[in-house]
Amino acid sequence: MTQNDDKQPRSVGRELASGVFYTSVAKYAGVVVTILVTAVLSRLFTPEEFGVVNIATVIIAFFAIFSDLGIGPAVIQHRDLSRRDLSSIFSLTIWSAAVIALLFFAASGLIASFYDGSAELRDICRILSLNLLFATANIVPNSLVMKDKRFRFAAVRSLAVQIVGGAAGIIAAYAGAGIYALTINPVFSSVMLFAINYREYPVRLRMKPAREALSKVFSFSAYQFSFQLLNFFSRNLDKLLMGRYMSLSDLGYYDKSYRLMMMPLQNIAFVISPVMHPVFAQMQHDIKKLGEAYLKVIRLLAFIGLPLSAVLWFTAEELVLIIFGDQWMPSVPAFRILALSVGIQIVMSTSGSIFQAANATRMLFICGLFSATLNVAAISTGIFAFGTLEAVAWAICISFAVNFVQCYHALFCLTLRMKWGPFWRSLLQPLLLTAILSPALAGIAWLLPETTPHLPSLAAKCAVALVIWLGYIQLSGAYNLKELAARLRPGK
Repeated sequence: MTQNDDKQPRSVGRELASGVFYTSVAKYAGVVVTILVTAVLSRLFTPEEFGVVNIATVIIAFFAIFSDLGIGPAVIQHRDLSRRDLSSIFSLTIWSAAVIALLFFAASGLIASFYDGSAELRDICRILSLNLLFATANIVPNSLVMKDKRFRFAAVRSLAVQIVGGAAGIIAAYAGAGIYALTINPVFSSVMLFAINYREYPVRLRMKPAREALSKVFSFSAYQFSFQLLNFFSRNLDKLLMGRYMSLSDLGYYDKSYRLMMMPLQNIAFVISPVMHPVFAQMQHDIKKLGEAYLKVIRLLAFIGLPLSAVLWFTAEELVLIIFGDQWMPSVPAFRILALSVGIQIVMSTSGSIFQAANATRMLFICGLFSATLNVAAISTGIFAFGTLEAVAWAICISFAVNFVQCYHALFCLTLRMKWGPFWRSLLQPLLLTAILSPALAGIAWLLPETTPHLPSLAAKCAVALVIWLGYIQLSGAYNLKELAARLRPGK
């Protein structure tokens, strides 16, 4: 049972707008914090040092999948879980967290030996085992926060922890903690988020979880877990292979370009995604209504994401050098290529929530299997056939495009039982806007002198893009901007 079980449900549109508002405030304030922290730390540490921490982060994310078991979305989706059921599920996550964290700690030496026996990598893995422990323990309490749609609480909590954790990492770096300062923020954040959420949703720990409770979520969570495992490989195989078969400097440059590409994804689509599953799960018995509501989300995200890809392509050099510094110039070509995939990734990143809300995690797994297979082939081709950062970026970009098509065929035609035409029609106007915007940005880039400082150049290109975007949206009648802004305010 959750705190809102006895409350009358608000309209889906109002709940979605309220959730997006609070999540976006936290995310957009958080991106400022992230940029500031990253900008400071990027000037204190070398690409090789960031490469070491990145390897540990990727591996710990792999271990986290096995402790998660797809339980979080299952807790949100199932509306009939009792306190006893939740206690059993919480206990399972605690015991699995302890086992997985200990295994990760014990395996740190083997992990380091695989990557040239780095003592720093070994120690960082051991420190980050704490992050794994508390992040896993937080699965059920955090899922209950989202299930109750307490989006305002979640936003304030996350932003506060992010600010304090980032500041602690910077202070530690200046105090001489060296590369280990990069571990302070993730460890601190996982501990504090668990403590705050558990205070709001205290769940009893049982020595032996009840089998009946686990069986209620098994089918849903099993396919969800399988998808998460496949998605991990499709998202991180490039970094794992580059760390092994290319230099740590190459990995560091590539990681910076990839992380910069992910920033708009994390702070646009990921503003909506955490809200979508709790809200759309209410429509799990009305698939037609679910599909029609989701088409509106796709159209809005396409109007944001597709033009943004063009903007990022033409501002790649300015963004990399302003945020990270001149030493990261080799990241620019890879980032420019990866930017082409931002638009479709922003749209596609929300598809998982709809598969979940439609109780179709089996289909989600099948799509993930296709995606992982294609990504493995693409990444391997980029690394072993060409061996350059740009080749890997192009391979990933092409893979994303193919996966976009197969994902939405499976979602609309097979899961939601809808015709495919409305989906493609929802993309036409955003594509037209992108086609208008791209030559305009190319013209600005050609007109600006080569000696133009990066910041004024970035400002000029963004200003032109914003004017064209706003003008097209309003003149084409795609959206009434005043009305849209009013709807996004909570309580409206």
